[in-house]
Amino acid sequence: MVFSLNDGDKREIGQHFVFGFHGYDISENVKELIGKYHVGNIILMKRNVQSVKQVHSLVQSLQQCAKDAGHRQPLMIGIDQENGLVSAFSSTAKYQAGTQFPGAMAIAATGDAELAKNCSVASARELKAVGINWSYSPVGDVNSDPRNPVIGVRSFGNDPTKVAQYAKAVADGLTQGGVAPSAKHFPGHGDTNVDSHLNLPVIRKSRAELDQTELKPFRELIQDGVASIMTGHMAIQALTGDRETPASLSRAVTTTLLREKLTYEGVVVTDCLEMNAVKERQGGVPRGAVEALVAGADVVMICHTMAFHRGAMEATYEAIQRGELKMDELRRSGERVATFKRKFAGTWDDALGKPFDEEEMDALQVSNRKLSEDAYAGSTALISGSTPVFSLGKIVVMSPIVESLNAAVDDAEGVQRTEKGHVRNTAAPYYMSFAESVRRRTGDVEHLVYMANFDCRRDFGQGVIFITRNADRSAWQLDVLERVRTQAIGVPIVVLASCAPYELFSRRVSGVQACVASFEYTSEALEAAAKVIFNETAPTGESPVSP
Repeated sequence: MVFSLNDGDKREIGQHFVFGFHGYDISENVKELIGKYHVGNIILMKRNVQSVKQVHSLVQSLQQCAKDAGHRQPLMIGIDQENGLVSAFSSTAKYQAGTQFPGAMAIAATGDAELAKNCSVASARELKAVGINWSYSPVGDVNSDPRNPVIGVRSFGNDPTKVAQYAKAVADGLTQGGVAPSAKHFPGHGDTNVDSHLNLPVIRKSRAELDQTELKPFRELIQDGVASIMTGHMAIQALTGDRETPASLSRAVTTTLLREKLTYEGVVVTDCLEMNAVKERQGGVPRGAVEALVAGADVVMICHTMAFHRGAMEATYEAIQRGELKMDELRRSGERVATFKRKFAGTWDDALGKPFDEEEMDALQVSNRKLSEDAYAGSTALISGSTPVFSLGKIVVMSPIVESLNAAVDDAEGVQRTEKGHVRNTAAPYYMSFAESVRRRTGDVEHLVYMANFDCRRDFGQGVIFITRNADRSAWQLDVLERVRTQAIGVPIVVLASCAPYELFSRRVSGVQACVASFEYTSEALEAAAKVIFNETAPTGESPVSP
């Protein structure tokens, strides 16, 4: 017997998806998703953000569209606002939007979980003021593999106890600010050197090992009542029984482990199914959507492509009609989504009855910038050596050519890249900002962008600030450093690790004047590092990861 779907069924199904779209204004595609397919949740990306006022206007348009289409509850409007490198709402060099706060590893370097909570409350208040009610944060992954290409400084560190402490602080802060947190990437994406945006990572750990490390932060977040959890695209044979099934599509993970054994009662959302770990499976994204719902996910995320949005909806209709996916189960899941919405999306009056208050936002951002500056000041760490007192004269700042970014750190639309993934600009804007910061202090700066074959036969002036970015994995940077050291005899060299600090634990940096870690290459983090390098502030941060 073929199950026939009525309008109420399709409206229910739409509540189980969160889709993204392109542009700064409401598009015809997203109108179709909300109106025809009754999609109840929308994710905003960096490509949708131009200013705080524009985002408020966009969210109002989305909510009005949903109300006009007969949605019973307002939309959940989500965003990747982990802070640090994954900050879709934060200002960039091109536009002013949300306040930039330290990311996970930087805030953990302060040693102050209360500060982490305060930053999350502040960030949530800005999000809430423009109508965003769901933040895909905190990262609960333990970065136990230093080679991890997708988590790294997005993690609070390699100690499960501290990761749990800071993840709970961030989740509590977001909740206090009126925004739903979403702890990710369950059951743990930290112990892999494969990026799930590109391929399917396989984590080869026993269940006992998972309990000790990966699951510990999530278990504590669940006990703390975290509102939602995001499942990740990694294969864990100890849980799924094979090395081909992503955790996000596994009933053994979503239902047996998360729901039954860990007794989680909140909303479960998948990571974006357009990542290759799912997209390249048989049936692609549409089939993945069905498998995720069958596994027990409440909400399936698909961020980018309209064809996949339509395909996933139609595939779900067909799965219900043939009995593979049970409508009764979906309705029980829908009760969780409705409860979630009542708490964080509120009523239509809440969603549409508050005009944008520019003066209030301006005042909020003034206080938030001060909080951010204080937080970054406490995050910079002196890993070894002592900062020099540079003599008067030229300071050389050396920054690496920008290789292909972590796929989770999405480019704004229009960024030009070479075939090898290098940004076409001669220097990344954040490193240019740092060079200007040095110029304000010394007056005479030469900014050099280096690559593997860089010619080091030159005058290095009165000092070198040698910036690295994950040089433990891009060892060519340390090759260049060694050549600089042989040429810059008697010249003080400071190595500034602008992302993960692992290269600073290497013998290859021994002999330089100082090794400083900023834990991220945001302009704010690099400004804080400049203050430390020039002895304006003391380095009080401590690395949350060890060799």
